[in-house]
Amino acid sequence: MIPFNLPLHTGAEDRYVLEAMRGPKLSGDGPFGLRCQQWFEQRIGCRKAFLTPSCTQALELAALLIDIQPGDEVIMPSFTFVSTANAFVLRGAKIVFVDIRPDTLNMDEALIEAAVTERTRAIVPVHYAGVACEMGSIMDIARRHDLFVIEDAAQAMLATYRGKQLGTQGHMAAYSFHETKNFTSGGEGGVLLINDERFMRQAEILREKGTNRSQFFRGEVDKYSWVDKGSSYLPSEIQAAYLWGQLEQADAITDHRRAIWERYRDGLADLERSGLVELPVVPEDCRHNGHLFYLKVRDLEQRTALLAHLKGQGVYAVFHYVPLHTAPAGRRFGRFHGADRYTTQESDRMLRLPLWYGMDDAAVGQVIRSTRGFFAA
Repeated sequence: MIPFNLPLHTGAEDRYVLEAMRGPKLSGDGPFGLRCQQWFEQRIGCRKAFLTPSCTQALELAALLIDIQPGDEVIMPSFTFVSTANAFVLRGAKIVFVDIRPDTLNMDEALIEAAVTERTRAIVPVHYAGVACEMGSIMDIARRHDLFVIEDAAQAMLATYRGKQLGTQGHMAAYSFHETKNFTSGGEGGVLLINDERFMRQAEILREKGTNRSQFFRGEVDKYSWVDKGSSYLPSEIQAAYLWGQLEQADAITDHRRAIWERYRDGLADLERSGLVELPVVPEDCRHNGHLFYLKVRDLEQRTALLAHLKGQGVYAVFHYVPLHTAPAGRRFGRFHGADRYTTQESDRMLRLPLWYGMDDAAVGQVIRSTRGFFAA
C-alpha cells in the first residue's frame, strides 16, 4: 500500500538529536531552539520567532497576545482544522465563519468585510495547501476596521504571496511541524512568527509561564518572577534539534515536493481538460510549497467510489475537512455569515493524493495510473 504520508526524515536529525540528548540543556530555548528561531527570523523575514510544542499552541499564544475576551468575534473559514477555531474559542470568542473561494479553497476575501461587526477583533486567513489567501485585500480590510490578522500558515512554510513569505503578512502567524507537514520537529511542533513589534516582549513573557525568565538569563533583571498570565509554550531541545536537521535542507525539500506536485498536475491534466476532475488552482501572484495535491470530483458519491478504487489499487488517499460550522462544537461556538455556497460542496468533492518527501517516481506513477484507471472504467 502506498501510504498517504511518511514523516520527513533526512538522516541529519539523528546526529543533532543525539547531540541535544548529550548536551547540558534539554528544556526549551537551548542552542538548537535558538538556532531554529534565528533561522526563521533571517530566512522567513519575521521580526521574531518563537518555537512552540505545536501549531495549535502557537495559535493559542497569538489569541492571548491580542487579548481575546469572551464575546469577541473572530472571522475565519469553516474549511480548516479545528485548532484554527479552538485557539480563540478557548478565550471565549465567537467564531464567525465565511465561505471559501471555489478555486483556491481559501476564505473568500470579498465576503469578509460584510461579516465585520463592532465585536470583531481579528481575521484568521488559512493558506490552504500552501497557496496564499488574497492577503492584500485582507490586510486592507483589517487596517480600515482596526483588526488583527493572524495567519494560519500551518501548511504554508516557504510559500509566497507577491514574492513575500507567507507568515510575514499579518500581525502574527503560525506554522505547523506536525508529521504530516513539509517539515517536522519529531511528530509535533510549531512556531509563532511575530511581525508587529508590539507583541515581541509580551510573547516572551506569556510563553515562559508569565515570567520574565528570559530577561533574567540575558542579565536584564537580577531575578525573575511572575509578571503576567502565561503558560508553558516551549518545546524541548530534542524537538528543536530534530527540526534543525530539516531546516538545513529546507529549499531542497521544498523543491522535491513541488516536483512531485507538478508530476501529478501533468499526469492528470487531460482528466481536467475532459471535465472529469478539477485540479488545484495557484493564482499568478502565489507560489505554493508543494504541501499537498488534491483533485475535485463530481460529488460525494463519486469521491467515495474513487477512494475505494484507489485503496483496491494499493493507494491510500484521504479527504478533509468536515466543515467546522456543520460540527456540533462549530454550531455551539460559531455562526456562518452569509450563504454556504462552496464550503460544504467543495469539501464533499475534494480528495488528497499521497505526497511526501522521498516519494519515488514509481509510486507517483502508480497513483496517477490508478486515478486515471478509475475514470477510464
